[in-house]
Amino acid sequence: MKVAIIGAGAIGGWLGVRLAKAGHTVSVLARGVTLTAIQTQGWSLVEGGAKAVERVAVSEDPAALGPQDLVILTVKGPALPDLAPRIAGLVGPSTLVMPAMNGVPWWFLLGGGGDLPSTPLTAVDPTGAIAMALPFDRVVGCVVQASASVTAPGEVAHKAGNRLIIGAPDGASARAAIVSEAFEDAGFDVVRSDHIQRDIWYKLWGNMTMNPISALTGATCDRLLDDPLVTGFVLRVMAEAQTIGARIGCRIDERGEDRNAVTRGLGAFKTSMLQDAEAGRALELDQLLAAPREIASRLGVETPNLDALFGLARLFGRSRGLYPED
Repeated sequence: MKVAIIGAGAIGGWLGVRLAKAGHTVSVLARGVTLTAIQTQGWSLVEGGAKAVERVAVSEDPAALGPQDLVILTVKGPALPDLAPRIAGLVGPSTLVMPAMNGVPWWFLLGGGGDLPSTPLTAVDPTGAIAMALPFDRVVGCVVQASASVTAPGEVAHKAGNRLIIGAPDGASARAAIVSEAFEDAGFDVVRSDHIQRDIWYKLWGNMTMNPISALTGATCDRLLDDPLVTGFVLRVMAEAQTIGARIGCRIDERGEDRNAVTRGLGAFKTSMLQDAEAGRALELDQLLAAPREIASRLGVETPNLDALFGLARLFGRSRGLYPED
């Protein structure tokens, strides 16, 4: 399979090197020192005490990569509206597109969802540029359950987890099977989902609070969950998300306390958004908070706690140049 990775970060490197090692023809969109490192030294993955290095095609120009069988999106959400029209040339007549990103994706409601008809989400695709460049009938949804980090330009270290939940948002099992088989052959633990929107919403339910609150406070997740006032607020946001989910076919029956206990068991760790804030990178607030608020508004569901969290996180981001003023 001819595969293009759009985003040479931690998850992109983990997926890309593993697929290349399994014999797929992999290319990657990169820039700066990462581009140079991959060109000169190859793309490296440290996993299980072993280091794999794969030679892959790399360019900062999407047009140089050519049409693909599969395009995997591993960029941060804020980058996608501007990037999508540039990568449209990678999408040929039979190309599949798999976003492996955090939060609510642009296609989430395009197939309809519970009490809502098929509709775009302006919070994550304000001009419709993503949906135009990356057609809904090519999308395969993915939830990544793994952690990795960039240890040097062109080098990624896999830390934990090996699971990918994969499914087509319109239920097209044949499309999802093509992608699932490629990842299974590359040694990933693949769960084939018949309702990928529900899996995405469940992951969102667990990280839509920890990520922005950790960025706001600079605290690791153990400290957040050990503070009863913070935990109470977290549970109220989670309850609002459960109400929204129940209306769009993404019901969650688990208690928020039980989900938070799983997170607390991971110990003292920095969320990806806290790491982004510390590094001065754009914050994925639209995917984690603005999109759920937009869905709630369309349903007529009041979300005072989610509103407060988004307002505070947005102001935090704007005051540091990490979230747009408009």
